[in-house]
Amino acid sequence: MAVKVIGLMELSDQAAFEQYRSQVGKTVEQYKGSIEHRGEITEVFWNELSIQAFSAFVELHFPSKKDAHTWANSPEYQSLALFASKQCDLPSLVWRSKRKSLVD
Repeated sequence: MAVKVIGLMELSDQAAFEQYRSQVGKTVEQYKGSIEHRGEITEVFWNELSIQAFSAFVELHFPSKKDAHTWANSPEYQSLALFASKQCDLPSLVWRSKRKSLVD
């Protein structure tokens, strides 16, 4: 079953992050994934989990949870993640959707 990986980021060095961003898509595609959406966070409606501040997000799609884990633990991504961790905070969430729409 398909899964989404959501990355929430607080950027500390925009130029360095752009370098990371220019390379990460290739690693996602290499492991059967795709970047569905990315952008700025303009407002947070609520934060009941007290997640640290974040200003950007990315939504990745993978055909399976196994594919997402394989990508996240791959040497290609891990070398980028080490670089990114010095430039931004990047907590990530993984979920599996059972519905195609919130209004189903």
